[in-house]
Amino acid sequence: MPSPTTIKLNSGHEMPLVGFGLWKVNNDTCADQVYNAIKAGYRCFDGACDYGNEVESGQGVARAIKDGLVTRSDLFLVSKLWNSFHDAPHVEPICRKQLQDWGIDYFDLYIMHFPISLKYVDPSVRYPPGFSDENGKVTPGKASIQETWTAMEKLVEKGLCRSIGVSNFRGVLLMDLLRYAKIRPATLQIEHHPYLMQEGLVKYAQDEGIAVTAYSSFGPQSFLELDMQQAKDAPLLLEHPTIKKIAEKHGKTPAQVLLRWATQRSIAVIPKSNNKDRLAQNLDVLGFDLTEDEMKEIKSIDRSLRFNDPPNYGVPQPIFA
Repeated sequence: MPSPTTIKLNSGHEMPLVGFGLWKVNNDTCADQVYNAIKAGYRCFDGACDYGNEVESGQGVARAIKDGLVTRSDLFLVSKLWNSFHDAPHVEPICRKQLQDWGIDYFDLYIMHFPISLKYVDPSVRYPPGFSDENGKVTPGKASIQETWTAMEKLVEKGLCRSIGVSNFRGVLLMDLLRYAKIRPATLQIEHHPYLMQEGLVKYAQDEGIAVTAYSSFGPQSFLELDMQQAKDAPLLLEHPTIKKIAEKHGKTPAQVLLRWATQRSIAVIPKSNNKDRLAQNLDVLGFDLTEDEMKEIKSIDRSLRFNDPPNYGVPQPIFA
């Protein structure tokens, strides 16, 4: 029986199991990378205000549609609400700006990027704003998660988003959100790789009918270029003996094994590459299965080692403390 290629969200929509992540995709190459990824078969693109490349991402999408490669309805386009726009009056205007940047009418999925409210920074002052305010300080905002989520629910009601979700939430925040949510989160996006499995969180989300998307599936690899010490100190997963041994057995790359380890457990992945061969390889991670013993071997690598934590960037917002 062939493996499923999509996940049915609790909103009724289908989300591809394998997407293309737009974090750290350079502005000068972004439009071409998105276009080439569509040409290679990708249909899900995971963007964000904070990535600073939504205009270029939209240009790649528009070119692919113009050239007849896809229609808008073939694509699953994702963006995220940044921390400084959590106050209810700012949620809809910034979503509309992001849609305008992409050149589209709706997002298939719109995600609360972090459970952090920061002081509002007007887009005319700095965009994307990052973690600091106009004075260069990290200043907490006053919006609760409930206020922000209620405003996001209105985006669905107005047809600006088809599904809404959260990212970087721990279990207790999800439990609280489910107490008052009129529209349940369709997805939970988290850092997830063999060094950080978060088994309890994944199980809780999936048991609640919330699809899980993994980012940074290759572990420290994504953070080396950020000069992060934690990433420098961790052995590369792509070179880990266990991963390499399993890859050789299946005639696959270590990257494909890491992605299949997630998708085999119904966890969506969003890798990126501007290499044509790797683009194809990363998409081809549903046509083989790891054995139960191999899954256990990979599980034994877990170190509870998190890289994407605000204090690791010098930002005093210890959300995972």
